[in-house]
Amino acid sequence: MPKFDFAKSCAYDVAQKRAFHAAATKVLRHLAVELDFKPGTFELRSNMGGIAVSGEITLHHKDVYIQVSQSTIGLNKGNGVLIRTCEGMKDYSGGPNNFLTYDVLEDVEALADQVRHIQPKFVDEDVVPSPSP
Repeated sequence: MPKFDFAKSCAYDVAQKRAFHAAATKVLRHLAVELDFKPGTFELRSNMGGIAVSGEITLHHKDVYIQVSQSTIGLNKGNGVLIRTCEGMKDYSGGPNNFLTYDVLEDVEALADQVRHIQPKFVDEDVVPSPSP
């Protein structure tokens, strides 16, 4: 199965926008499983936005907010994946912005590691690091 091109513009392309939202939703759903989010501690939202924008797909947990979107101000100016800490489900602005490129969406385990780095509450304390050689 070919990988999805998250960088292909959604502006003025309804079919691309639908595909963008479907692909991002699938990745974020898998991310919620990978991070062992319990039911009721998160929601997955899709805001299609207007015709000139991609809209955004958001996985909002009580401790972290992860959003996939395309910027309207050009590449590398917010394109990709936004991760920020938050304090509850009503916190929509949260902590500092952390941006990752779309390629992290190809590897949910790597994305989960990035989330754990930004929000240490998701580090599995039962996992003991292997000793260095």
